[in-house]
Amino acid sequence: MGQWQFHTPVGVADLLPRECAAKRQVEQRLRDVFCRRGYQEIETPGIEFYDVYAAGSDTVPQEGLFKFFDEQGRILCLRYDGTVPAARVAATLCRDNPVPLRLAYIGNMYRYNEYGGGKQREFGQAGIELMGSDAPEADAEVIATAIEAALAVGIEDLQVSVGQVGFFHGLLAEWQIDGADAALLPQLIDSKQQVALDELAERLGLPDRARSVMRLMSQGLGSETELNELATLVRHPLALAALENLRAVLSILDDVQVRPYISVDLGMLQSLNYYTGVIFKGFTYGLGFPLFSGGRYDGLVRSFGRDLAATGFSMGTSLTLAALQRQGKTIGAWSRPVRLGYLPGQHKKALRTADSLRRDGLAVSCDPVESAAAWLAHNPDGPVLLVDARGEPVWLREVTTDA
Repeated sequence: MGQWQFHTPVGVADLLPRECAAKRQVEQRLRDVFCRRGYQEIETPGIEFYDVYAAGSDTVPQEGLFKFFDEQGRILCLRYDGTVPAARVAATLCRDNPVPLRLAYIGNMYRYNEYGGGKQREFGQAGIELMGSDAPEADAEVIATAIEAALAVGIEDLQVSVGQVGFFHGLLAEWQIDGADAALLPQLIDSKQQVALDELAERLGLPDRARSVMRLMSQGLGSETELNELATLVRHPLALAALENLRAVLSILDDVQVRPYISVDLGMLQSLNYYTGVIFKGFTYGLGFPLFSGGRYDGLVRSFGRDLAATGFSMGTSLTLAALQRQGKTIGAWSRPVRLGYLPGQHKKALRTADSLRRDGLAVSCDPVESAAAWLAHNPDGPVLLVDARGEPVWLREVTTDA
């Protein structure tokens, strides 16, 4: 016997009945939200060819994939996320389907370098992808769906940051920045290093209005006034078009009454080679990571041979459970099964009683016992029923629901 037979590997965990029930309830609530909004669930393999992720996304680090070989020597990997396989499905199996496509997924993902601080190497994830529309209505729909999903599972303290990566690309074009400086600038903005930003602007000979733009981006924007101020400081058509697109999305979010959850943050500049437009992240207290994230990725499906504009989001179901636990909240109710015991000679009566309770919607297990006291001692929690020597069912502990 090996020394590890009683343990699970680093970054994975067993789920006991209560935890498993909570996870299933979170998944079902998310599934209900997706279904109500017209998203059809798909299920992709837990094992993919490595080429799917190598070709499909610049955001998937090679070292983050669990890789192995099949019998023919081809490189396989465990499913890293749900978006890239969904793009593959949209470009192949759903090639002839009318657009826009609305796809949803719920399942476990595997990331070799995702561990610590609440993250696991195996974790639950749910998400949607809206493919075939580049309209601001599509971006707003996905953001509104993410907010509805978070509220549906019990998250109340929710803040959603919304950005637009096209604006940054417009700035690079206007300021004629490329190479190492183009890679450095988003890092300085994200880390709010104002002194370093001023030094960079000075070295590049940028005008004062460029410094004002950097300052606003590093501080984060919270109001329409600041967004309008930013529009007066830029000239490039790409940057101005990105701001106009963002305004259109925010207007729709206001129409669907989720604008109070939204703040504007044009300093969100992660995955600039992947995202192409509006991006967003949802945060809640008690969690050191975004609860959900997403955005527009118009180039992904093209890498699989079908040119489809696309936007979507994913939410970590495991992180959602962690957030709810840290916030002292519960997911619905969890009922222990009825433990039905029967004294000698009452097996037939016990089986009939169990069947009757199951028809009433209760979960029931059935076991022989020697006495009522022994049965109670054996089951210190949950509902306990005894079929006594006369064949009569007697509740020793009534059915209750644990919140």
